[in-house]
Order: sequence, then structure tokens, then C-alpha cells
Amino acid sequence: MNAQSRRDFLTTSGVLAAGAMLGPLAGAYGRSSARADRLKIGVIGCGGRGTGAAVNALEASSDVEVFALGDAFAERVQSARSNLGEIDPALRERITVADDRVFTGFDAYRQVLASGVDSVILATPPHFRPIHFEAAVNAGKHVFFEKPVAVDPAGIRRVLAATEVARQKRLCVVAGTQRRHQKSYTETLAHVNEGAIGAIRGGSCYWNQGGLWVTERKPEWSDMEWQLRNWLYFTWLSGDHIVEQHVHNLDVMNWAIGAHPVSCWAMGGRQVRTDPKYGHIFDHFAVEYEYPGGVLVRSYCRQIDGCAGRVSEFLEGTAGTASLSPGQGRIEGASGWQFAGGEPNPYVQEHRDLYDTVFAGRVINEGRQVAESTLTAIMGRMSAYTGKSLTWDQALNSALDLTPPSYDMKSSLPAVEVAVPGKTPLI
Repeated sequence: MNAQSRRDFLTTSGVLAAGAMLGPLAGAYGRSSARADRLKIGVIGCGGRGTGAAVNALEASSDVEVFALGDAFAERVQSARSNLGEIDPALRERITVADDRVFTGFDAYRQVLASGVDSVILATPPHFRPIHFEAAVNAGKHVFFEKPVAVDPAGIRRVLAATEVARQKRLCVVAGTQRRHQKSYTETLAHVNEGAIGAIRGGSCYWNQGGLWVTERKPEWSDMEWQLRNWLYFTWLSGDHIVEQHVHNLDVMNWAIGAHPVSCWAMGGRQVRTDPKYGHIFDHFAVEYEYPGGVLVRSYCRQIDGCAGRVSEFLEGTAGTASLSPGQGRIEGASGWQFAGGEPNPYVQEHRDLYDTVFAGRVINEGRQVAESTLTAIMGRMSAYTGKSLTWDQALNSALDLTPPSYDMKSSLPAVEVAVPGKTPLI
């Protein structure tokens, strides 16, 4: 596809209004009139995370309302409307989604942006994040976008460019890297920044867990539809689990060190999830990242059932160590300290920080930091897939672009082989 057709993102695919597709759910709630002084939110991507983020936004501020919904699949919008209709009535009063503000299809995001919203939640599979973010910023909308924010270097460059436009327009941008808004993390790293462990010499981070959901293919589904419904297992959609999930831990390391890596080398493979239903992603990665000043970070992530689990970060300093995990923080050394506990829900707090900033007339923009954390994960994947070491500049300027030939729900997609280190080329 040429650049223009990618940017247009199949505008001819058509948008189906909810009234024609939702049957008895249409108009079942959201009857209260929208208030002009509330911030109107559009949700783009109505799966579990998008729906959850909408609830978190309502919990974060009484001055916001969910105003429009969009998703590629009609039944996802049905499910979102149904689930939102079951939440606390005090929150439900601020769901003002009329039937003509619900859209489906690949270009539903355009319709949400044109529906009168002030801010959007971007929660589709990660491949679409750069396209949607760029469109939202160009439309002058504040943005909450889930991590990761791209799956390839081409997408990262697009996010970085849109981040600069958002800065110029004084738009607020917050990312779903909720540890940046979590008290156990902010307090622990405040002590680290004050010198509690001395200069950081290295560290390690982990997201090791069992397997996740998988969607079995139905005979009537095209390649495109099955991959969209089973998106975790296709690199063009998820970035692989090192990008889709482990980015949280890598973001903490970048945050603590105050920089992104300068190079990395990695290994990984596909030992257990070998059935075709698992697409072509790996099930384990190990990466060594080098940061400025020779600081080395060891990164491990795994999605294999029956193995020991660990989700945490560890920092080694010249005067002590720091251990972090959700709800926990500990510093050992001359300046010992432990997080006392008790923290707001970080999934709500990240939205609160966004909307409080908007209402105060200030600007918050997390676009660059989450783009750099996402590229940190992408370069680890690129190294593991190819067996090659690479630098930050190589990754950032890579020609790798995983965009499919077209966006058509009926299209066939070429089979993508599982990467073989030593044979898969580094692009």
C-alpha cells in the first residue's frame, strides 16, 4: 500500500450504525442527555480493556461521560454496551451513547472522532495505535492510549511525530503504563532518585506467567478476521508478548534509569505453543540491554503453563538495591525502606491524572516515554527473532513495517513463518 492509502485506512470499508446491528440493546440505556460542561469520551476498541478503561475513566472524574463507541466488530460493541449497562448506576448515568454514536468497521475510529468527543480511549490491538493516535491528534482530541503504542519501528516513528504535534497543540496524552501512576512505584523510585541505592549499575525485570486466551478458528472466518480475533498470536497485531505485555517492566527500567537502551542482544523461541492456533509468536524471551554508562539490564518474559511465575523489577545500585512489584516496594542497603501499602487503583489514577490536567488547563504528554519503552521491547524482539545484536539507532531507523497489504475483513493474508534466529534477516 502507498502512504496515502495507509493513511486513509480503507475509508471505503463503510461504517455500520449500531441501530442497524444491536437489536434489543439499542437505546437500552444512556438516555440521559449529555451535559455540555462534561468532557465527552469516545472509546475506540471495545474489547475487555477498552470497556474496562471506559469504566476507569468514569470512576476517575465525575466531569466526564462516555459519549461514543467504535470497534471493528459489531458484537464487541454489543458486549461493551451490555457490560456498561450493568455497572454502578451512579456511573451509568454518565454513559450517554446514543445509537447514532456507535460505529463498526475498520474506519469506525474516524466516525468516533467526528462524533463530538473531546477525548478518546485507544484500546484496539496495538498495530492500529499509530494510525488512531495520529488521527486523534490531528482532530484535536486529548488521548488515553493503551500500551504498547506500536508493533514496529515504522509505527514508532509515526507515534513520535504525532506526539510532537500534540505538544504543539497543547493536547494531553496519557499512556496505559499504569505503574507510572501507581503509588508503590512512584514512592520507591522517588527514593531511588534521591540516591537511596546510589548510582544504578544494573538491574533485571520479569514478566513470567502461564498462557493466555486463544481463539480457535471458525471455517467461515477469513485470514484477516481470524487474526484480528486471535490477535495476541500475530506479531503484526500484538508485537509478540515481549511488546504487548513485557513493555510494562521495560518501561519501569527506562523510567528508573532515566534513559532508553543504546543496544541489546537477545534470544528466545517457541517451545510449547507450537500449534498453528498460536500464530507465529514466541513463548519466551531473554534480553540483555545496555544503557548509557554501561548499565546492563537483564530482561525475561515467558508465557508457558506449569512454570514458576514472576512479575517484578529489580535495581542494583552502588549503595543498595531496590525491588518493585505492584503494591510492593523495598530498598535494601544503608538507606533501608519499605512501601507502607495502601494505594489508589492505578488503572483509575492514570485517567484521573489525565482529566485533572485537562480541567486545570495544563498539559501532560507521555507519548515519547511510552514510544521509547515500546521500541525498547521491539528491539528486543528483533534481536531474538534474528539472532543479531542491534543498536537503538538501528531499531529506530529500521525499515521494518508489518502493515498488511490491505484492510479488508474478507482478505487472505500471506502465511508468516515462525522466526528462526540466524536465518530471519534483520531489516
